[in-house]
Amino acid sequence: MEHFVVSARKYRPQTFKDVVGQQAITNTLLNAIENNHLAQALLFTGPRGVGKTTCARILAKMINNGGTEAGEEDFAFNIFELDAASNNSVDDIRSLTDQVRIPPQIGKYKVYIIDEVHMLSQAAFNAFLKTLEEPPKHCIFILATTEKHKIIPTILSRCQIFDFKRITVKDAKEYLKYIAEEQNITADDDALHIIAQKADGAMRDALSIFDRVVSFSGKNLTRQAVTENLNVLDYETYFTSTDLILENNIPELLLQFNNTLSKGFDGHHYIAGLASHFRDLLVSKTPSTIELLEVGEETKKKYLEQSQKASQAFLLQGINLANDCDLKYKSSKNQRLLIELCLMQLASITFDGEKKNSRHYIIPATYFKKKGLTPVTVKKPDVLETKSAAASPEVKTVNTAQTNTKAEEVKENEVPKIVLNSESKRTSGLSLRSIKAKKEHLIKQMDVIVDEENLPKDAFTEEAFIETWNNYITILQEKGQFNLASILNIDTPKIKDTTAFVEYPTETNKLEVERNQFELLSYIRKTLNNYDISLTVTVNETLEKQYAYSTAEKFEKLKEKNPNIDLLRKAFDLDI
Repeated sequence: MEHFVVSARKYRPQTFKDVVGQQAITNTLLNAIENNHLAQALLFTGPRGVGKTTCARILAKMINNGGTEAGEEDFAFNIFELDAASNNSVDDIRSLTDQVRIPPQIGKYKVYIIDEVHMLSQAAFNAFLKTLEEPPKHCIFILATTEKHKIIPTILSRCQIFDFKRITVKDAKEYLKYIAEEQNITADDDALHIIAQKADGAMRDALSIFDRVVSFSGKNLTRQAVTENLNVLDYETYFTSTDLILENNIPELLLQFNNTLSKGFDGHHYIAGLASHFRDLLVSKTPSTIELLEVGEETKKKYLEQSQKASQAFLLQGINLANDCDLKYKSSKNQRLLIELCLMQLASITFDGEKKNSRHYIIPATYFKKKGLTPVTVKKPDVLETKSAAASPEVKTVNTAQTNTKAEEVKENEVPKIVLNSESKRTSGLSLRSIKAKKEHLIKQMDVIVDEENLPKDAFTEEAFIETWNNYITILQEKGQFNLASILNIDTPKIKDTTAFVEYPTETNKLEVERNQFELLSYIRKTLNNYDISLTVTVNETLEKQYAYSTAEKFEKLKEKNPNIDLLRKAFDLDI
């Protein structure tokens, strides 16, 4: 068995030209060497696997080669590497400072590379300060760390700091493509893109993942093999999920989520990926932001195609719902139900139910289908009074007792027309509640018999009306509508001809009764067999004084019933 060298070591850059994604830093170092403007203390900081130690070794080699990357001698004996993770004591730093005093035998400089310098102890940092501030002319220190914030400020102020950035997905993919060609490996563009994304900006991680996937699939890297080996959700999963959401296909969507879980994927990973997918679709809708889409060319075409199916409002709401589910996932006790509920909400964003079929009609289209009629387009009545609305901020309400539908004789197979009473009270267009109430009232009126002349008009007594009134209150209590039942119980109706009069202490009581008077009158008319019965509701604010709300009012009420209560209060000097 031959010795295998991992790609991270085999393809470690030997010159600054081979370093991936750090052109700004490598150009700065080359110019500093060329112009003899190199500091004696350098600090390389940045994430793991981005080339800090590699650049330090290349720089150390170039310093003694007269600024060239290749020379006859490599001056390896002038380069000293110290791992601060295992040599972090004061004695290790003292040993280093003792070596610094000795000049190099060949070449101009001795270069000390201290890796993971943030691991030095506080005492070791303090022992290193003086040497770092005033090193001998023949010494150059290159410090490397992934956690700059752990280094004391006095060390940072003595170093020239170079911040290494994460390797972009594009740069990592191009380098992986180059390595695949070197090893005669056929690799899909999307497969390399997934590896670069999984590396999260670290080139060393990308090369390690590349070796692992090659061991799994051999000389042919496909997107399916990469996603299976890395246990990542494929783009196709999210494309299919989005299509099902746009089609409002909740059953298939839940089955697909169950299938995803059965493959061993985490639900948290799924919902977070779905939010990112919606973000990528939103980015694809605008040509100027397509550059933010970090995917392969074939996948980019799929994003552009699906982005045309989804509206911007849907994507924004989808991102909001998925992100909210992501935040609640860890604290949820039933995590699967949380995600399934989120998926059902997403699939319901574009679902309007009957609204899609009745967009141009006041009455739902399903009503006409049940009656065997053809719906007619009804123009919206002009109910907006701009002058009165501007002059007074008060919103008018609809008196449904005064709003009646005039019915005309309807011939056979002829569609009945809705005729609005022109003398009825007009509502302000600023009141959404009044518009909604009027629309509901018109819908309910379609169930009323059109021929008013043939409606029954039996005589009834006031006692019979009050008994029917009380029976309706009992029905409301059985249904759990205690608020409306208590309001109807405040006053006993007074009958004049076929009109019932009731008084309430507040405007709120009146509005509540008027809002529910359709069901009330329907019950009374049907019970008494008289369809001429109407209801008039008025407000008498003096009635409000009959109710005791404060402590003093309650005491006065008790005193009226029993005067001895006041004597009791005075005898014991009680306070109200």
